[in-house]
Amino acid sequence: MNKLDRRMNHGYALMRIFPKVKDLFQGRPMDLYKYLHRIEAEAHSWAERRCNEDIPEDKQTRKATSILRRLDELLGWKEAGIPVFVNGDPRGHALKIDDAYVKEHKLEIACDWGGYGLICPDF
Repeated sequence: MNKLDRRMNHGYALMRIFPKVKDLFQGRPMDLYKYLHRIEAEAHSWAERRCNEDIPEDKQTRKATSILRRLDELLGWKEAGIPVFVNGDPRGHALKIDDAYVKEHKLEIACDWGGYGLICPDF
């Protein structure tokens, strides 16, 4: 399976997990992936910056809140009750779903080694 197929399959998996996405992107998983990739790149860049600079806690909180708000506008994760978070460790993916939720609901989604669901994996 090539990168395009894997991204398409991941997009369809997200459409099954997040009901709002299905309405917004109606069978266009690559458009969804492109939007998510932008947010993932921003969140990852922010995690790197946090590690390399002395950034005040309030600014860190505002940035994480802004990223999660944009992600919620796209996915509707709050309304769906899915625990999504921004990972502050720049060595991995930045946007994740809690591992306990992934296991409990048997989500068929790309995961990292810790079992956290990846919102926008880099295939």
